[in-house]
Amino acid sequence: MRVIVVGAGEVGSSIAASLCQSHEVVVVDIDPDRVSELTYELDVLAIEGDGGDRSTLVEAGIADTDLVIASTDDDETNIVTCGTADTLGDAFVICRVKDTQYLDTWRSAEGAFGIDFMVCTVLLTAESIVRLIGLPAAQDVDTFAGGAVRMAQFEVPADSPVADQTVAEADRWDSLTFAAIVRDEEFVIPDGDTCIRADDEVIVIGSPDCVREFAADLSPSSAGPDDIVIVGGSEVGFQTARLLEERGFRPRLIERDPDRARQLAEDLPKTTVMESDATDRSFLEREHVGDADVVVTALDNDEKNLLASLLAKRLGAQRTVSLTETGAYVELFEEVGVDVAVNPRETVAEEITRFTREQRAENVAIIEDDRAEVLELTVAGDSSLAGRPIRESVPDLPAGTVIGAITRDGSLVTPRGETVIEVGDHVVLFVNTEDIDAVAAKV
Repeated sequence: MRVIVVGAGEVGSSIAASLCQSHEVVVVDIDPDRVSELTYELDVLAIEGDGGDRSTLVEAGIADTDLVIASTDDDETNIVTCGTADTLGDAFVICRVKDTQYLDTWRSAEGAFGIDFMVCTVLLTAESIVRLIGLPAAQDVDTFAGGAVRMAQFEVPADSPVADQTVAEADRWDSLTFAAIVRDEEFVIPDGDTCIRADDEVIVIGSPDCVREFAADLSPSSAGPDDIVIVGGSEVGFQTARLLEERGFRPRLIERDPDRARQLAEDLPKTTVMESDATDRSFLEREHVGDADVVVTALDNDEKNLLASLLAKRLGAQRTVSLTETGAYVELFEEVGVDVAVNPRETVAEEITRFTREQRAENVAIIEDDRAEVLELTVAGDSSLAGRPIRESVPDLPAGTVIGAITRDGSLVTPRGETVIEVGDHVVLFVNTEDIDAVAAKV
């Protein structure tokens, strides 16, 4: 497949790096220095120019291109790029936007702006935060098979009852599979004798109820959230509160600007909006922010988000989730005390990459910076898995591939060695990224 990526910032570069391994990729950017860097960093053709300019897209080979991804940091530039691309060829066009109004317009009129698929950074980020809030202690969460299967990634606390247990000892649920353990940046494919250590990151796949029960067993002190505080009435903060309201929560939201606070109070009827500076310790103590189950910092400044998170943690907040616009800060935030750092650019890059890979799969979750994936595939009639017990068929798959769950006619089937997979089953697998094509061909 031939792909043109317009915009070589964090999002575009991440997408290009993911796709160039198996596709012909052209990257367009107006910054000559960035174009020069990409030429040496990635196996792509980098072109200096404006992606919304007809001549630039022609130079990039739009006539023979299968997919165009507009991923600059400017919504209007992305929309113009997509509209121009639509007039020059038959490529599938994906557009990244931050303003939810553009997403609403596109959704209300099929094919609006000449765009085939639109992703909204703000909404995707808010949805990611809400998934994390709903599952205590989770570092990453995704759903498969229409919600019947959940994948989650957890860091094992030192005081967890699961720490120093074998997988066989920790596995107390019928519909849960330990897919992988990330230890010292390496993937360990566990068996029953594998010991779970403190600070391991455990990836599990199973029914939502069992994953939730595992989360509770992993960190007994992290009960389901009740008191949720959102710091910052940014668009991400607003969308997070709105989605929480839809799920029956009644969050509290702190916003410094009086006009913005008033507007938020009108738009969020189930949210308590407080006008104050979130770094005012006396205010936070007076409002018992330290008693919160989860504090989400969604300010428009990375440093303020970090400060607000650490202050909330110092006051006793059980869990903190913090936004950072800088991808390089994610690890730093988590190292200094933030429980989970969320980078909106990383979130949208993953969503676009996921969409490009869903041509081969029903659903895809990208793990550990694209080193592995959890994907949902439908078993074909010529599949090497069909009609055979799992213990016989798994050796035919690439090493490190784990069958995490099976759904059949809408019902969950827990994969065990004697389970026979049938044609038409949906299987959820943990796969190393470099083995995706081999696995898809087998299934």
